[in-house]
Amino acid sequence: MVDVMKKVPVREQNPEVRAKNFEEVCLGYNEEEAMAEASRCLNCKNAMCVKGCPVSINIPAFIHEVKEGNFAEAYRIISESSALPAVCGRVCPQETQCEGKCIRGIKGEAIAIGKLERFVADWARENGISPEAPKEKKGKKVAVIGSGPSGLTCAGDLAKMGYDVTIFEALHKAGGVLVYGIPEFRLPKETVVQAEVENVKKLGVKIETNVIVGKSVRIDELMEDGYEAVFIGSGAGLPRFMGIPGENANGVFSANEYLTRSNLMKAFKDEYDTPIVAGTKVAVVGGGNVAMDAARTALRLGAEVHIVYRRGEDELPARAEEVHHAKEEGIIFDLLTNPTEILVDEKGWVKGMKCIRMELGEADASGRRSPVEVPGSEFEMELDTVIMSLGTSPNPLISSTTKGLDINKRKCIIADENNGQTSKIGVFAGGDAVTGAATVILAMGAGKAAAKGIDEYLNAK
Repeated sequence: MVDVMKKVPVREQNPEVRAKNFEEVCLGYNEEEAMAEASRCLNCKNAMCVKGCPVSINIPAFIHEVKEGNFAEAYRIISESSALPAVCGRVCPQETQCEGKCIRGIKGEAIAIGKLERFVADWARENGISPEAPKEKKGKKVAVIGSGPSGLTCAGDLAKMGYDVTIFEALHKAGGVLVYGIPEFRLPKETVVQAEVENVKKLGVKIETNVIVGKSVRIDELMEDGYEAVFIGSGAGLPRFMGIPGENANGVFSANEYLTRSNLMKAFKDEYDTPIVAGTKVAVVGGGNVAMDAARTALRLGAEVHIVYRRGEDELPARAEEVHHAKEEGIIFDLLTNPTEILVDEKGWVKGMKCIRMELGEADASGRRSPVEVPGSEFEMELDTVIMSLGTSPNPLISSTTKGLDINKRKCIIADENNGQTSKIGVFAGGDAVTGAATVILAMGAGKAAAKGIDEYLNAK
């Protein structure tokens, strides 16, 4: 008997076991569990969950099919709106989006929409079901820069419309932040990410890797070469630092570099030669999802790990699920704490970090209470590794090599949020390159909007 007020529990690896391996933490639903969870859905006519989804998946419709055991049809419904369902089912912040709007969640627990999406996508992959390429072609070429969530989504949608789409990716592997930024234990690369990339390619999308737009080729050259529109989905991979003394010491990393070495370059695997400093006592400065990913990676590499964050637990920007998992695994949270200096030994290596205690004052422009230093509360932490996870900004290479492309003071490309149009005719942009670092699903929503904008632009030519 299903308790309609509570979610069907999701199986997970034991915290003590998973803290020592890189296998996926969440094991997902089986068919019986998925159908039981789907049976809790009220199938609302005015579905608020859909309004909370940045890519507007018909959530009640796909959940209804899951309830009936029609998993192939559920996948078809999801695929109309999303190119990356197996990814979104794992890393989307559903609690603040679709599940946050769920009517069932008013008096009970919201439907586990993300876990059901993951189940459907995994079932489709395991049963050899994938989207089909369109039969009719428009004969028009579109270039997409970047194979992350926004680029893959834009390319997939354009391919479904019949456009000849080529993605240009700077790295040697397609997937963008999905392959370099999110750890294996949250998002398996071969079984999930590469399968999703292959599904986009099955729609007819071509992917060229090791092409650095702005260096290997410029946008103006692509347009001269017959591409009638260009979408920039190059992400935001340029890390930020605090600018405190000692930050250039050996043993200080950006979370981006640390995670890229582990995720994309497989440093956590013995058979790979990629070097990575595991550390014995590590501090990760920051409180977002990337900070949790870096901290949980360092833990699995054998370190004692501290999250150092200048606000309190209620202000942590990371997903509640990620914070919960980090705590279960033994990550230590040093909250209301801010670094002031990284201490360096005579050989130039990190030996500790000076910090000061903080308290929360008045709310800032974002609505969060601003942290204020507590006088006389300075102390030192003994460390050998510091990972800075303070956010990222777009690399200026593309904007600096493209005539007529406007950027704002944060070096983000200025683009219309409704259709992705930039200041340069025929050039569209979306995702982190426009907004700065944000979520996978918001980047996908921007890629989807841009695909529609590109279609309207090319049809009007």
